[in-house]
Amino acid sequence: MPRSALLVDFALALPVALAVSFLIAWALRALFGRRLSLPLSVMTIVSVLGLSAGLFVSGWLFAGLRIWMPMTLLIAAGCSLGLSLLVAGAAVLLRRDGSGIDIRALLHAGESERVEFKETARWNVREDKKDARMEAVVAKTVAAFLNSRGGTLVIGADDEGRAVGLDRDFATLRTPDADRFELWLRDLLTTTLGKNAAALPRIRFADVDGATVCAVRCPRAPEPVFLTQGGNAELWVRVGNSTRAFGVDEALAYVAQHWRPTLATFLLGRR
Repeated sequence: MPRSALLVDFALALPVALAVSFLIAWALRALFGRRLSLPLSVMTIVSVLGLSAGLFVSGWLFAGLRIWMPMTLLIAAGCSLGLSLLVAGAAVLLRRDGSGIDIRALLHAGESERVEFKETARWNVREDKKDARMEAVVAKTVAAFLNSRGGTLVIGADDEGRAVGLDRDFATLRTPDADRFELWLRDLLTTTLGKNAAALPRIRFADVDGATVCAVRCPRAPEPVFLTQGGNAELWVRVGNSTRAFGVDEALAYVAQHWRPTLATFLLGRR
C-alpha cells in the first residue's frame, strides 16, 4: 500500500486528465470542422479547465467523494464537455459572419481597387488543365493587396461576379474539399511570400447559389511582402483595378512612401 495515497492518485490522474481533455478537444474539432477557428491546443486547455472545475464542484458539494469514484468522474467529464462545448459554440457564433467578409455583397459590387475575382486558382479554364501559372496569379494578387491598402481576392467567381464554384480546383486535390483547398492555399502563400506574410490573410468559404466560393481577405501588411519565384524577389502592388510588379527604382520609392516608420527604423538600425 502506498504511504501517501493522495499523491499516487494525483500522479495517476494527471496523464488521464490530459488524455481525456485531448479526446474531448479532438472530438469537438472534428464535430465543428473548419467553423471552429480555435486550435486543438487551446481546446485541450479549455477541456482541462473543465475537468478541474468538475473536481472542484464534486469536492465542494459532495462529502466523501474520491477522485476515482464514478460520480466524481462523471461530474468532471460533464463539466469538461460542457465548458468545451460552450467555448466552441461561442467561437463558432462569433465567426459565423465570416469575420466581416460578406461574399455575396462583394460579388454584387464587382471588382475594384480592393476586390478581385478569379474563376480558379489551379485550373486553366481556356486550356482545360491544371496550370501552375494560375497559382502564380493568385500569389501575385495576394501580395499586391498586402503591399497596398489591403483587399479581398474571391476565388470561384467570374469577372461578372457570378459564382462558378471551386469544383475544378477541388478536382486537382487529393481530398476534394474546402479544408484541403485552404491547406494548399496556405502552403502556396508560404512558399511564395514567406511564413509571416502567409499568416496575414483570412480565408473564408461560403455557399453562393449552390457554388462554393473562397474569399481571401488581405490586410495592409506591416512591412513589404516580396513574391519569390524563379529565384527572383518581386514587389507586387495594386494600381487601380490591376496588379503590377514594380522595378527596383519604383519599389524603393514605393516602400519609402508606404512604410515610412518601417524604413526609418531600418535605417536607424543600420547606423
